[in-house]
Amino acid sequence: MDVNDQWWTLLHYATMAPSSHNTQPWRFRVQKGTAELRADRSRALPVVDPDGRELVISCGAALLHLRVAVHHFGFGERTVILPDADDPDLLARIELTQRPSGSSDDALFEAISQRRTNRLPFEPEPLPRDLLPEVEDAARAEGAWLTPIRADADRRRLAELIAEGDLIQAGDPNLRREMAEWVRANDSARRDGLRGYSFGHGRLASLLAPIYIKYAGWGETQAASDRELALTAPVIAVLGTETDDAGAWMQAGQALGRVLLVAQSRGISASFLNQPIQVASLRDSVRVIAGASGYPQLCLRFGRGREVRPSPRRPLEDVIDNR
Repeated sequence: MDVNDQWWTLLHYATMAPSSHNTQPWRFRVQKGTAELRADRSRALPVVDPDGRELVISCGAALLHLRVAVHHFGFGERTVILPDADDPDLLARIELTQRPSGSSDDALFEAISQRRTNRLPFEPEPLPRDLLPEVEDAARAEGAWLTPIRADADRRRLAELIAEGDLIQAGDPNLRREMAEWVRANDSARRDGLRGYSFGHGRLASLLAPIYIKYAGWGETQAASDRELALTAPVIAVLGTETDDAGAWMQAGQALGRVLLVAQSRGISASFLNQPIQVASLRDSVRVIAGASGYPQLCLRFGRGREVRPSPRRPLEDVIDNR
């Protein structure tokens, strides 16, 4: 197998990373022993993500998947984040090296193909007591922090912020149009976006969903649903970074990737309730609830739920240059 074929095998696992609205906003350029990770701004969400923060976080998660796959297949890696100040779309350069002895992410690698973003309600049973320290360590290993929201009063405050974020977003017609563009029917041939089955919708509901999102007054219904998801999740947590620039967003993305794979390796699912972070006026309130310094980047809930189907991924030919 030549080196480009090796990269194609490795990058298959990178593209299984989660991304905002399943936009998959990444491209890879392969040259012998090196791969470049680039932001694909054509897949941006300029209304909900005007600074490209979530786009870069999504790319950071893909980078973490790639690093895990590299180690599993017997290589080491030398990764440089933002290697060219004059090229902000070049997010990372990854060079294959000899693997150091004892470095293996096999349990995380196995979790890559099993991980799903599970948007359905979770069972109320508590999670393993040692899980939280493990996912906190996983975030810390990538330069970020993860703070579980433990106090009931704080969980209620965060749930209310999530509901408020829903109401604000539902009131923005431009945001509704943007969201509708990334919602797909269950049997769509498109290989990106969010299928209706991800939300438990059947075929007819999935066909009507873009119209509903664009034109219906769904804010109150969504706010009530997301408030309940937040309050009933066994664990809800905030992931953040000390700074709020592209380098920090890459840290957050790699931390997210590692946290989700650690959780999946323990049989625990996760999903996102990022509305109060996406709405700028609410973001600092999330930081206060988390009791952390720096900047909240993501709000996650963890639990066990019904098995969900994977969201489709674009073919590698669409995301890799220089075969």
